[in-house]
Amino acid sequence: AGVNLQTTQEKCAKVIKFMEDKKLVIFMTQMQYIQHSVFKLIGTDEEPKFVSEGQNMLATNNSVKTVYFYQKAFINFTFRSYEGTKENIGKYLACIGNTWANLLINHAFHAFYIGLISFWLARKSKDGQHWIERGKSSKLALKKWAESSSWTFENKWFLLEAEES
Repeated sequence: AGVNLQTTQEKCAKVIKFMEDKKLVIFMTQMQYIQHSVFKLIGTDEEPKFVSEGQNMLATNNSVKTVYFYQKAFINFTFRSYEGTKENIGKYLACIGNTWANLLINHAFHAFYIGLISFWLARKSKDGQHWIERGKSSKLALKKWAESSSWTFENKWFLLEAEES
């Protein structure tokens, strides 16, 4: 896994450089948050080199906020930090409805992981029914993706079915 993460980190760096050269600041900033998650998974405290425009976008652009809070929730979930997961998933859910769709395929993967996270939070929290409803909503969104491409998404839908049970 370490070799794959190192390769992913190197590819992230190349993509970020390309986006910086092309002045694709929104996508570059979003990729930097993904790169930050890769650094965490590798186990380093290294931080991406954010440009000032990207930091400004985090304050004003819901698409950038969505990726940021999703990545933070994902990493907290991966390391089983209940409070960090709950905080960041709440922030993600607060801004996802006001986000214009710039990376549609990400929405499918977000639906899957938000479903996993929601069902996990339901098992851990006192307000479990709230999180079960969130998980069901994600499962429904993923079912729509599975109808369009069963090969790619049906197995993920089945996993959410199992998590709900």
